[in-house]
Amino acid sequence: MKIAGGNRPLYDLFVEGFFNTLDIDELPLSVSAREAFRANPAAVALYEFASFKDDNGNEFSPQLAKRMRENPLVVDSKEALRQIFAGKHYTEYLYSLPMGAGKTFLMAAFIYLDLYYAILEPKNPAFSHNFLILAPSGLKSSVVPSLKTIQRFNPAWVLAEPAASQVKKILKFEVLDAQKTQAKSNKVKNPNVQKIVLHQADPDLTGLVVVTNAEKVILDRLKLKAGEIDLFNDTKDEKDRQANELRNRLGKLPYLAIFIDEAHHAADDDIKLRGVVTNWTQTGGNINSVVGFSGTPYLARPMKIELGEKLGFKSEEIPTIVYYYRLVDGIGNFLKRPTVKRAAQGMESVAIVNEGLREFFRRYKDLRYEDGTLAKIAVFCSNIKNLEGIYSDVAAIVEEAGLNPEEAILKFHRGNKEFKAPEGAQLEFDSLDTDVSKKRVVLLAEIGKEGWDCRSLTGVILSQKGACPLNKVLQTSCRCLRQVAKESAESALIYLNEDNAALLEKQLKKQHHLTVSEFERGNEKGKTIIRRYDRTEVLGAYRAGFCRCNP
Repeated sequence: MKIAGGNRPLYDLFVEGFFNTLDIDELPLSVSAREAFRANPAAVALYEFASFKDDNGNEFSPQLAKRMRENPLVVDSKEALRQIFAGKHYTEYLYSLPMGAGKTFLMAAFIYLDLYYAILEPKNPAFSHNFLILAPSGLKSSVVPSLKTIQRFNPAWVLAEPAASQVKKILKFEVLDAQKTQAKSNKVKNPNVQKIVLHQADPDLTGLVVVTNAEKVILDRLKLKAGEIDLFNDTKDEKDRQANELRNRLGKLPYLAIFIDEAHHAADDDIKLRGVVTNWTQTGGNINSVVGFSGTPYLARPMKIELGEKLGFKSEEIPTIVYYYRLVDGIGNFLKRPTVKRAAQGMESVAIVNEGLREFFRRYKDLRYEDGTLAKIAVFCSNIKNLEGIYSDVAAIVEEAGLNPEEAILKFHRGNKEFKAPEGAQLEFDSLDTDVSKKRVVLLAEIGKEGWDCRSLTGVILSQKGACPLNKVLQTSCRCLRQVAKESAESALIYLNEDNAALLEKQLKKQHHLTVSEFERGNEKGKTIIRRYDRTEVLGAYRAGFCRCNP
């Protein structure tokens, strides 16, 4: 995408036929239709899209494919592609990887590779010099800390020495998590702005990696007018001015790549984040690319494409996906192999929790992983009142297993008017994946469904409808699948009530084309084989494709 594709927008690449693989001479076409396809690579791209077959051999849009075989110009292919990519004029790519595949490592790899080539060709716009990593709204404190692991990434995994060490030396990290006002001061200040100002003083700024939470920083004090974002509005409010200044300065960092973790939040359900990113790409011309990462690359509402002639189609996938790694290939490879248990019909929530905990302790009571962490299970509750209400029953099961409830159970929620947040719970939650934690059962309400990285989590219980968002049963269930020790045969337990089991089955089929039994088995053909290319091969590929993106 960077070298052969020149880092160009997907719309441009599709219109010119960059991805076309069909042999026109092999298609059952009339002479006139064949000539029309040859003269119109965008029509070939649209036809290949419409005729693409799923796992069951069904074409994506059979009616459109049939009409285009009869007349390739029955629709305006360029206009259709423009609609598919929502008229985006900028470069945006989405990498779809399941939980545990290492999205943060992939971000780090992209950073080092871009910087390596940017140093070789500093004026080449295909390569980024600076990077902004956004955790979308709603994830708050759960994602940003995990992104800090980029600092610990070993560049020798993707670059040969001494280049790896040389690139690492120029990296500068900034985490924009400072409070906007200083203690005991009524004056509005934004120290995050000052952090960026100091870096912008360097006219050849290279290697800056800014990590921030979109909700706390980028989206602060944004206003909507008639459904549209009022970004850099004139305002007499000092807090508005400070927030706008930060957005403005971030958007002007040179040769900037924007990385969006959990990018499905910015697809269509977070108008503010999408609006800010689009505004940045429209002003200044310094945005190199927008790169998204998601394990669930699906739109909240299906995208409708109307092409006239009573032709059109719907798509539920985010259209900017350029790479897809199957969940089934991760099971038993770098993910634990799950056992999915479905509670009996009509079983009460507390009974399901009790049964699930007994099964967990039967399997994993004595399991301590190689890193010293104890196997633990998360019980997701629909609300804080429900969490507090089942505590005594959970404590009884824990005692039945021969454990001390005070030591083994963690209640974790933010509190409300009726129940205070448990004292010290945040520290205990942050320490779960350490060998000092004695917690075995984690009771959660309104947290931990996304962006929670706890490798020693070995089980999940969803005992009632609404224990997690209905469209995230699969995502929540997979919280316990992260592998602790590489290349080890690890397993996990997923215990569901009838409603959640049905939703899991539906989401596996829709998002990954899997049955529950296939999900449990994983890829039985063996582990993924990763080939490491030597420096000569990489540079050869670079030189071969460089002419495509060298201005």
